[in-house]
Amino acid sequence: AGMRVAVVGAGVSGLAATKCCLDEGLEPTCFEQSQDIGGVWRYTEHIEAGRPSLYPSVISNTSKEMSAFSDFPFPEHFPVFLPNALLLDYLRRYAERFGLREHIRLGTTVVSIRKHPDFATTGQWNVVTEAGGKQTSDVFDAVMVCSGNFSEPSLPLHCFPGTRFRGQYFHSRQYKHPDVFQGKRVLVVGMGNSGVDIAVEASRVAAKVTISTTRGAWLLSRVFDHGYPWDMVLNTRLMSLIKTNLPGPLSWWFINYKVNRWFNHRNYGLQPDNRYFLPILNDDLPSYILTGRITIKPGVKEFKDNSVLFHNCPEEEPIDIVVFCTGYNISFPFLEESVVRVENKHASLYKYVFPTHLQKPTLAVVGLIRPLGAIMPVAEMQARWVSRVFKGRGANVSPPVPQNAAQTGHWLVYLDTLASFIGAKPSVLGLLCTDPWLALTIFFGPCSPYQYRLGGPGRWQGARQAILTQWDRVLKPTRTRVPAASSSSF
Repeated sequence: AGMRVAVVGAGVSGLAATKCCLDEGLEPTCFEQSQDIGGVWRYTEHIEAGRPSLYPSVISNTSKEMSAFSDFPFPEHFPVFLPNALLLDYLRRYAERFGLREHIRLGTTVVSIRKHPDFATTGQWNVVTEAGGKQTSDVFDAVMVCSGNFSEPSLPLHCFPGTRFRGQYFHSRQYKHPDVFQGKRVLVVGMGNSGVDIAVEASRVAAKVTISTTRGAWLLSRVFDHGYPWDMVLNTRLMSLIKTNLPGPLSWWFINYKVNRWFNHRNYGLQPDNRYFLPILNDDLPSYILTGRITIKPGVKEFKDNSVLFHNCPEEEPIDIVVFCTGYNISFPFLEESVVRVENKHASLYKYVFPTHLQKPTLAVVGLIRPLGAIMPVAEMQARWVSRVFKGRGANVSPPVPQNAAQTGHWLVYLDTLASFIGAKPSVLGLLCTDPWLALTIFFGPCSPYQYRLGGPGRWQGARQAILTQWDRVLKPTRTRVPAASSSSF
């Protein structure tokens, strides 16, 4: 019999992990506690315990060509940035196309994963699952943890002195519709993607909306230079080369220049305090600040009964509702703490994947990293590497130094590193001799995931064609009217 692998979760990472196991001839069993696949992308009106929660207006922050699994492009008629329902549709198509459903057990919760008594020699794990009130114990040769980090909200009320606020407050995980803000004075604490999304939605119906941010943030629009998707312009090999090889101050200047071309962040009270570059995506915030719908304030100093005091602001601001957009804690309730050590929302993992101290590399965490770029190709590349390590064909995983997972990596550099472990990193110089047009497209154009299927294990015959037609699929859904030919280009 083949090597048995337990996959925890059937979201983006779990589906990729299941497929990569099958590609390598392993035998995956994917356990999903809810009644359907899709993870964070499956919208439900009711919030389910232990499951990610989505609000209906969520749209992907990364474009379809940069978000695709590397051997399965999105349909050309899909919009460039995807509403959650279409992304879920894509995941269903993926599961269908590669026959993943027969390996997925829905309505099955993973209760515990413990080392088998002879782990030191076999690397095996005892996995206890529960379905329909009945517990089952199985032995697996390896485990891929794909349960994500959007299930346990971080609500650090102890950080806010005087939390005697009498109005309504909740974590962004509980948000579904803006009606709750009708005519109210709203405070959004935290400035991640959800925080800004919710503030923008609230401002259409609320009396007043304030965002409190301690550190500030860089803001990018989905619509970038010349109207092209931001990630297809910024995530290129040329850009990566510039960013990684420029001296620190020059690199900082370059980033400043790029993001401030849309609007000057200092003038809008958004300039970040540090140089750590993980921007947020929103197309509306600057115009909503300009029109007075949203005000940016510093960190909260203190809550009162029905008002708030901000640092460096003497006057109290009256508020009715507070939304805490304060992120999530990483949690693996089914694992012993000694297997994956978590501190300060960071997990100690080699290359953000393998626990650093296990005698056998037979447990991996997939999809925990938050890069500046699409998560799907990253989770898939992690799963490709992991399935080869499980099979005994991957690069050495005994690390010199652990990295903290959930920190961001340079998206492209990280993908290249993992690809080189499995022999799937494209060689631009090599291609210059054999296929110069493809080489130039790969270097100057967007680093779309198909590049990692040109060679190596898991090579896909359609990769070259997918790369050369990627702009066609971007333009197809927007070129829905052909302007009359004109002699003037103005």
